[in-house]
Amino acid sequence: MRKASRLFEIIQILRLAKKPVTAAEMAAQLEVTVRSIYRDIVELQAMRVPVEGGRGIGYILRPGFTLPPLMLTVEETEAIVLSLALLERTGDTGLRQAAKQVNRKIAAAVPAPLAATFSTNALHAWGSSAPAPEAVDLAMVRGAIREERKLALDYRDEFGRLTERTIRPIALIYYSQTANIVGWCELRQAIRNFRADRVEHCEPAQAFFPGEGDGLRKLWVEGWQVTAGAA
Repeated sequence: MRKASRLFEIIQILRLAKKPVTAAEMAAQLEVTVRSIYRDIVELQAMRVPVEGGRGIGYILRPGFTLPPLMLTVEETEAIVLSLALLERTGDTGLRQAAKQVNRKIAAAVPAPLAATFSTNALHAWGSSAPAPEAVDLAMVRGAIREERKLALDYRDEFGRLTERTIRPIALIYYSQTANIVGWCELRQAIRNFRADRVEHCEPAQAFFPGEGDGLRKLWVEGWQVTAGAA
């Protein structure tokens, strides 16, 4: 978790807490060391965030501190609720967990009548859920797309043939059965789709493709248009 995100998470934990929260409790929730929490508390206090307390007794957020309000219509709120529910159907465990965190954060930020929408369970997304792929971490793939970092993978095609590929990942497509990694394949010198459930090994390569992502995505989209025109 990046430091800026962690600082925000600490504020959220303290905002929702009904009693002092110890550094150990926050560290366990955020999966960091207690020492990191102590450093973060000092930094928040230096930023004039009114965190009070100390080691051994816990921390509280002094009343009156507020984050910018989140203003949404009822329809916008329902759209978010349903979108978060749809994420439960993907095989991306990182996004599933993030969806739950987003739900809690928005419920804490919006006015009470809208907050109820996040807890009434009135909107559902039914259907089969994609299993999480065994050999590839989709959170790592998403990170590689953002960082424009190449991926090295062992891939078995529909005929069972195993090849080693180096790709420049540019997108992820989530289907009900599996996720597809879209990338420029250096072996085939073309954009290819790789089913996550056919990847046998995947790790970040020690190479990047800075500034190429947008151009490759444009090339990918243009390929859709050619296919549509040919039909």
